[in-house]
Amino acid sequence: MKNVDISLNKKIKAYGGMLLIAALVFAADQLSKYWIRTHLALRETITPIPAIGSWFRIIHWKNTGVAFGLFQGNGWILTIIGIVVVIGIILYSSRVINGPAYWRVALALELGGALGNLADRINPELGYVVDFIWIGDFPVFNLADCAIVIGAFVLIIGMWRQEKKCESVSSDSGMDTEENSEERHE
Repeated sequence: MKNVDISLNKKIKAYGGMLLIAALVFAADQLSKYWIRTHLALRETITPIPAIGSWFRIIHWKNTGVAFGLFQGNGWILTIIGIVVVIGIILYSSRVINGPAYWRVALALELGGALGNLADRINPELGYVVDFIWIGDFPVFNLADCAIVIGAFVLIIGMWRQEKKCESVSSDSGMDTEENSEERHE
């Protein structure tokens, strides 16, 4: 019975950690977008740091496409895709809950970002995603987009490190010891 309790506590902590990360991403995204909507007119631009104003600007931008302004004007299709992505992340999280922490962090970042942009799309007062970070000639984006991209990088780096660890373990010894076998399966 004690093993079941430990496993359940571990799962609760893992899900709680994922929920906390997703909630923080969502809150930061929505608060920043709210500030932009209430302080800047559509397309109004400010330069918070004048010395780098030509490189870094804040702009109130209307995005009816996906991340970084791609596929403009497909709002309802993108809303459906956003809902499917959120459901997919939630369902998939149960498969990685006992796995490496990078999976949970990556999925939580992806979930928070997807929910942030989805909330804009389904908001009847908006119907579009508010973007506001403008760096150089790069398309305008928001904190939800940042979280999605960072989540993808966390996943790629985590998988790369795990692969390197497995290669290292298998090359350290030609003998298949119980310890090496356990490490490869983690």
